[in-house]
Amino acid sequence: MRVLFLQHDHLSPAGPVAERFAHRGYEVVDRVVVAPEHFHDPNIPFEFPDPRDFDALVVMGAPWGAWDDETIGNWLLPEMDWLRRADELDVPILGICFGGQLLARAHGGSVARSPRPQIGWTPIWTQEPDLVGPGPWFQWHFDRWQLPPGAHEIARDSLASQAFTLRRNLAVQFHPELTAAGLQGWFNNGGRSQVEADGQDPDILYQHTLAEGEDAALRAQSLVDAFIDRIAGAPGARTLASTP
Repeated sequence: MRVLFLQHDHLSPAGPVAERFAHRGYEVVDRVVVAPEHFHDPNIPFEFPDPRDFDALVVMGAPWGAWDDETIGNWLLPEMDWLRRADELDVPILGICFGGQLLARAHGGSVARSPRPQIGWTPIWTQEPDLVGPGPWFQWHFDRWQLPPGAHEIARDSLASQAFTLRRNLAVQFHPELTAAGLQGWFNNGGRSQVEADGQDPDILYQHTLAEGEDAALRAQSLVDAFIDRIAGAPGARTLASTP
């Protein structure tokens, strides 16, 4: 079994999410859309691999907007075509933050700016805790999705929809992959000032992330297990997620 982790930039390691896929017997394959040398000029072409070469896709976050065709349209628009193609081929997809927003937009929903950013550890209200637990989950987003037609929303909070299923797609708005080391990487590339602009103390947020580390990894493992068992389907026992 093979899982593709599509990473849109070089600053978003897949952490415990990739580790859990590997633990469950998947060969983990990474592809980076925007290489470090193009980080400040990201509107580059990218050739997406054939979805049929993989048993699952994990589409990661990004520092750009899932609505921003002008800044990243050279690969953003083809990526939505690629996601629709994977859906047609019945390839299961886990979309994380930006990846979840792209799933919404690709299938007829929309993505736009939120009234305010959502940054930090946040509990969510979930109607299917065996699939997506209540957290707390790490949030770092400035945008939010409107659900695509036919989607089944399974979690939200007072600011944004937090998770939905659509056929064999699972979208989550939060970052189950986030570790303290990953957060430090974001801080070192402009994130620290974004946290301060939100009225928060980056050092306290980092210490909170360190403290959450072990429990957060267990939550990420449970999410991956549920995705594999209920969305992707265990070998020999494929079970689809609930839909309306």
